[in-house]
Amino acid sequence: MVAIAIALAASCCWGIADFTGGLKSRHLPVPLVLLMVEGTGALAAALVIAATHEPLPGTRAVVYSLVAGTAGIMGLAAFYRALAIGTMSIVAPISATGVALPVIVGIATGDRLSTVVSAGLVVTVAGVILASREQHDGDAGRAAAGRLSIGLALLSAVGFGTYFSLADVAADGSVLWLLLLARVVVLPVMAGAVLISRPPLPSRGDLATLAGAGLLDIVATGLYGVANTKGALSIVSVVGALYPVTTVLLARMVLSERLRPIQAAGIGAAFAGVGLIVAG
Repeated sequence: MVAIAIALAASCCWGIADFTGGLKSRHLPVPLVLLMVEGTGALAAALVIAATHEPLPGTRAVVYSLVAGTAGIMGLAAFYRALAIGTMSIVAPISATGVALPVIVGIATGDRLSTVVSAGLVVTVAGVILASREQHDGDAGRAAAGRLSIGLALLSAVGFGTYFSLADVAADGSVLWLLLLARVVVLPVMAGAVLISRPPLPSRGDLATLAGAGLLDIVATGLYGVANTKGALSIVSVVGALYPVTTVLLARMVLSERLRPIQAAGIGAAFAGVGLIVAG
């Protein structure tokens, strides 16, 4: 129960951070948003490591942290872009289906797949298919953007699922070093992309908002890492993947997003599927 409670807190923080980052990606380049969010998180992790004198973990944990970070950032980049061009209430639940990957890994490493979990996986896939049925009343541009956002959301699901799977191993070595290494591995790439594109400098308000999102993201990732050390991967990863609930609620309240009935049913099915996996 402790692991589930920690993972649930992580999902809430992730939901707020993702909504903020996705919203800012609508008028700022994704590399710049990622650089600010992940850079803030890396700085916070480095300061905590310096203050606590956390020793560098073994080679295995370092390698898993670096690979997990690469997969996670690739997933986050796709996710932010999908949130920027698509409907957040659809993109967020689809990205959460990446939870199937760590569930499979968990099963392969000893966790048992119950009938309820199997049903949850089927319901989740069905929900994604229904939620993906966007209609734009003959607007070809919006229709194309909608299809692209769904493709990017599925790509982000793969990235997030890979991160969840590898972070479980890395966290056993050191949660703090996982937080730092998973971010610094891609910061030079993001910084290079920003330097090449030379986008307009964001306002102080945007910088503050993105820094806040970065702090929420690092807190969420840290909580998730701790939860992984206290509970089964197949359960913790699913609870952590409930972040779209917060994102969808914020999208409804702030952006007044509206969905077709079949899409709402699909989102409900996706959430129900995740709930079944947790219950199983």
